[in-house]
Amino acid sequence: MPLLDVRDVAVRFGGIVALDGVSFAVEPGSIVGLIGPNGAGKTTLFNCLSRLYECERGDILFDGASLLGLPRHRIAGLGIGRTFQNLALFRSMSVLENVMLGGHCRSRSGFFTNALRLRSVAAEEDQVHASALRFLDMLNLGAVARARVLELPFGTRKRVELARALAAQPRLLLLDEPASGLNHEEVGELGRLIRSLRDALALTVLLVEHHMSLVMGISDRVVALNFGRVIAQGTPAEVQQHPDVVQAYLGTA
Repeated sequence: MPLLDVRDVAVRFGGIVALDGVSFAVEPGSIVGLIGPNGAGKTTLFNCLSRLYECERGDILFDGASLLGLPRHRIAGLGIGRTFQNLALFRSMSVLENVMLGGHCRSRSGFFTNALRLRSVAAEEDQVHASALRFLDMLNLGAVARARVLELPFGTRKRVELARALAAQPRLLLLDEPASGLNHEEVGELGRLIRSLRDALALTVLLVEHHMSLVMGISDRVVALNFGRVIAQGTPAEVQQHPDVVQAYLGTA
């Protein structure tokens, strides 16, 4: 059974069709690349998966259960983590504090137990802290754990956001243009990192990216969108050679 099953999803903004009957599945443990020109609907789809946008039609199943009836604040706790195209970090907070925020979706304590500082809250906070340090080490961020995010270069901030997503212990990791703003060497390192994290943490990854070398190099399958519709899906080699994909990126003579 697929971990993620997108079924006939449609989204409109007024008269603009953002997604028009999008369907595809993501198998457990796989890396799936989602590609398409600007405006193809990739980030719109991510926002539907995160419950930031409502679907006009269709359904999205995660581990066999529909996401569409759930409030958005439950998505992370369900096992879906995400990074964003534009960094969504707290710039004045430290790297460690940002990553710990990602782990709090797994905590069981509520407002009153936190206000009273019960023993269970302190134990839970220790677990969140230890988990955050683990992911910082995994992404080679231990040396900057106490640094404020605003003091760090862009490439390092991207890894901090990834660490925060991992701290939520997701089963499905949504990566929205993780290579944006990185140089050629950093893109190569990112590809190796995504694969190693998939293997070490038993992750399933859905990746939106414009760097075709990254997508084609690490993806097990690729789904291509254009004008809100799936125009091709299959192995990287199959999608690269598909005439509709070539036309979408290069146009016709």
